[in-house]
Amino acid sequence: MARRRQLYEGKAKILFEGPEPGTLVQYFKDDATAFNAQKKGTITGKGVLNNRISEYLMTRLAEIGVPTHFIRRLNMREQLIREVEIIPLEVVVRNVAAGSLSSRLGIPEGQRLPRSIIEYYYKNDQLGDPMVAEEHITCFGWASTQDLDDMVALTLRVNDFLTGLFLGVGITLVDFKLEFGRLWENEEMRIVLADEISPDNCRLWDAKTGEKMDKDRFRRDLGKVEEGYQEVARRLGILPEAGVRDMKGPEAMQ
Repeated sequence: MARRRQLYEGKAKILFEGPEPGTLVQYFKDDATAFNAQKKGTITGKGVLNNRISEYLMTRLAEIGVPTHFIRRLNMREQLIREVEIIPLEVVVRNVAAGSLSSRLGIPEGQRLPRSIIEYYYKNDQLGDPMVAEEHITCFGWASTQDLDDMVALTLRVNDFLTGLFLGVGITLVDFKLEFGRLWENEEMRIVLADEISPDNCRLWDAKTGEKMDKDRFRRDLGKVEEGYQEVARRLGILPEAGVRDMKGPEAMQ
């Protein structure tokens, strides 16, 4: 098993030094967290499924001209990505009322919104990832006005494309979270889509029954969490041929 230098470990992924300058290896864990890591658990096979689902969606987005950090999948749990300077913001798109939007504003869960809403959250676990406004973002230098314009334009394209893609397989894209990074090439910078797109950071409901097929099954103790993730992969036509099985990660160098 390859020995690589570990650079970062988050709640759902580990980043290792890549084989070439400017690259990283992103490893998907089975660990699951909710409510700012107050609830923790394991979803068997989640890392394998999220790796495949994110690969598929990032590849499809690249085909329509959305720049991403994704290069290629390496194995069941790892993918090669470009090293980017992560912008410390979570960009949340809401198409249907659910989660914190419903609880904050008293809108019944499941009510379709008059139009899609974009919200910003400051990436800071200690503060609980608070919601922020554009004024906070530009004032504190987390992103420039041009950065935000680029992020919003990409976010709207991603939402339009993924909404149609999921609807085509009988899934409603309720809401989702995106992260972006700055990619430097030949002293030129551009904003690219980073992190992952999977049932971990998307709310995905069956278009007919409203059944949840995402991490809300873990958050709300609904059971059959693994089955929900597997159903998303099955509908997208990418369930691993050999089925979901456990794979250990690469050894980290001390």
